[in-house]
Amino acid sequence: MKNMATGRKNKSVSYARYGYLFILPFFLVYIVFQAYPLINTFYLAFQKYMLTGAGKWVGPKFVGLDNFKNVLTKGYAIRALSNTSIMWIINFIPQIFLALLLAKWFTDTRMRIRGQGLIKVLVFMPNIITAASISVLFYSLMAYPQGPINSLLATLGVIDANIYANPGTAALVAVRFLEKGWYTRIAIAFINFWMWYGNTMIVLISGILGISPTLYEAAEIDGATSGQSFRKITIPLIKPIILYTLVTSLIGGMQMYDVSALMLQDGSPAKAMIQTNTMYIMELVYSGTKDYGRGAAVSILLFIVTAVLSLILFFILRDRDENMVKRRGQK
Repeated sequence: MKNMATGRKNKSVSYARYGYLFILPFFLVYIVFQAYPLINTFYLAFQKYMLTGAGKWVGPKFVGLDNFKNVLTKGYAIRALSNTSIMWIINFIPQIFLALLLAKWFTDTRMRIRGQGLIKVLVFMPNIITAASISVLFYSLMAYPQGPINSLLATLGVIDANIYANPGTAALVAVRFLEKGWYTRIAIAFINFWMWYGNTMIVLISGILGISPTLYEAAEIDGATSGQSFRKITIPLIKPIILYTLVTSLIGGMQMYDVSALMLQDGSPAKAMIQTNTMYIMELVYSGTKDYGRGAAVSILLFIVTAVLSLILFFILRDRDENMVKRRGQK
């Protein structure tokens, strides 16, 4: 009997190893393209590693916190962080409000909006188009001196149409949108808003549809209006979804690059107001002295700022009722 049991054990096949084989490609790709670059960035942040004007590489040589002191004292890193934060805030505030409004309309059974499917597709469509395509489109619209937006301003009488109509004098009254910092900032923020509000709306709709309809039915029986149900039921229950949207938007916003880089003209004075964190990192690493040490230091600072802001958001939007129950339980 013992020999038969031993034989059965030997013949049994373990399928667990196949699961490890299936997930192995993911871990290999992660280690090569994410884990190693991340570790190497932390390493380079404390090294002097750059290309001199004579074309010779210096380093890697350990310099401690000198790279961090350098980028912070010169002020370019702070300026880039400020620019990125302002453009993200200008973009996200109207984005979340419009997404919430649309999500409310599309999930409110009392409104019964027709053609919801088509409207959702149209709203989400800008998110499918590449950022490069949209940036080139707006770059052309804001062209100087005789671009479409300047032509519209002349038609509306904002700028002198008679002077603008003459190609020789059009430059005297045309607006240099791509050379004025705030104009370009607003354009970049609008592009990001237009691209992402549809995606935010879809995420919020999925969260609202997960709420039990019986809550809304009970509120309607009690005489609650649609707005009251939204404020008292929907918003509190989708707070985790709002937090997810806020944190992911923050992470993406702090890494803003493509739209800002494509909207920047060579030598434009608007650079001081639209250069983002990643644009500054690319400038350090891929131009001039190719300073990998300072570029890595800015990357680490960006990581720290993003992590701290995310933790603050988690703290602010935490579930206070759950925390109160835990405190009472501890007492």
